[in-house]
Amino acid sequence: MADETIPSGNLRAGSPRISPDDASSQALSEALGSSLVLIRILGAFLLAAFVFSCVFTVKPNEVAVVLRFGKPVGEGRDILRTNGLHFALPYPIDEIVRIGVGDSKVVRTTNAWYTVDPAAEAAGVTGAPDNAQLNPSDGGYVLTGDGNILHVRATLRYRIGDPVAYTFNFAAASNIVVNCLNNAISWAASRTKADAIYGDIASFRDAVRQRLAEQLGVANLGVLIEGLDVERVAPGYVKGFFDAVITAGQARSKSINDAQGEYDRVTREAKGEADRIVAQGQAAADQLVQGLAAESRFFEDQLATYRQNPALYRDRLRVDTITRILTNAPDKFFLPSRADGGRREVRIQLNREPQPQKRPETGR
Repeated sequence: MADETIPSGNLRAGSPRISPDDASSQALSEALGSSLVLIRILGAFLLAAFVFSCVFTVKPNEVAVVLRFGKPVGEGRDILRTNGLHFALPYPIDEIVRIGVGDSKVVRTTNAWYTVDPAAEAAGVTGAPDNAQLNPSDGGYVLTGDGNILHVRATLRYRIGDPVAYTFNFAAASNIVVNCLNNAISWAASRTKADAIYGDIASFRDAVRQRLAEQLGVANLGVLIEGLDVERVAPGYVKGFFDAVITAGQARSKSINDAQGEYDRVTREAKGEADRIVAQGQAAADQLVQGLAAESRFFEDQLATYRQNPALYRDRLRVDTITRILTNAPDKFFLPSRADGGRREVRIQLNREPQPQKRPETGR
């Protein structure tokens, strides 16, 4: 192969001779170095993005469950991720399911309620329509234990107690809660008379709540009941009769309460009077016993003196008695001596004769 000739004018003294292959290699090396730098930067960025994508935050009012290929990660209570930072692989390997547990949830059932116009209800207009008969396609109702008909609706406030059961045991747990509430209303109404429901809504609400708690426990929904409000109203065409029954019941209760109050008052007074009489009798009995005991002791003390000189003792007792009588008698009369030489007599009036009362002067 012939040697290539280079013009002498293009050469400089002392300049190295560079071939075209060396220049290409150097350019390729520089390009590869720049590419490696970019690749390293991109790799570091992707690595940081991957790490940050694996970290997620759980808020204070919620918990989270990590699903790896559709199955929860962890065992028991470790399945739940609570407030704070947690790690999970990116989707679709891991899926994060967030469950709100701090806020109350509210459901309302109207299956047994009459058709309501939202605008009228918002304006405060309530009461079942005054129709001649019920139309099942235009509203609902319940049958009571005595065969009557009432409209009932309920509002339930609950919160999630077991997030795993509430989220994964059912596709729509709130619908199951509503079904349990409807069942509880029908069950309680069928075992209660209409006047009891209409007159004592608190007892009926307690029966509905008890049945609802049992149904939720059987279904294992993992919810806790916070509050339950139950409303009832009679159909419009019989509401007047129900109101009359309630009025009569209230009057009956008032009469019973008044009679019970009077009974309690009379009983208390009678018992107090009986206790007072018993106490007075007991006090008189104690006083009599004490007096007799004192007299008995006195006579026992005087027995020795009496045995020494009975006549003198009797005379002394007679003198003491006469002295006491003369001292306490209100009227004493001393009669002068008689002409025939009889003794002077003293007469004592132990009991005064009643004095006639003066009649009050009346003006004419």
